[in-house]
Amino acid sequence: MNNVAFYFTDSKIHVKSKKRLKLFITNIFVKEKFGLSKVSFIFCSDAYLLSLNRKFLKHDYLTDILTFLNSEPTKPIEADVFISVDRIKENAKFYRVHYHNELLRVMIHGVLHLCGYKDKQEHQKVEMREKEDFYIKTFDLYST
Repeated sequence: MNNVAFYFTDSKIHVKSKKRLKLFITNIFVKEKFGLSKVSFIFCSDAYLLSLNRKFLKHDYLTDILTFLNSEPTKPIEADVFISVDRIKENAKFYRVHYHNELLRVMIHGVLHLCGYKDKQEHQKVEMREKEDFYIKTFDLYST
């Protein structure tokens, strides 16, 4: 499970059940039929993620996640997934869910993007949400 890693920049968040979560994430790639070299989840602040959003995507707004694929299309996936701890906490309050649940959803969302799922058009958003819900429901099947 060295192919899934967690890093922290200027923010810290408690990542619950790390070993189970790493196995779960690895198995999403298997189920979606994608090879995995390494995916790094980097937890950061709104300010840090906004600076990346401006620099690399030329977007001047807050977001909860940015996903950067670093591998060639035919190679096993190698990627960096930046997640705003501030957005996770705020969205959890807004949606009235525990931040661990919101964190799991956002991490799954990033993995699904790496597996080719999009969410720009309405039908893509629906498909993405259905996949997120499916994987969230299966998360409890993974032992610690």
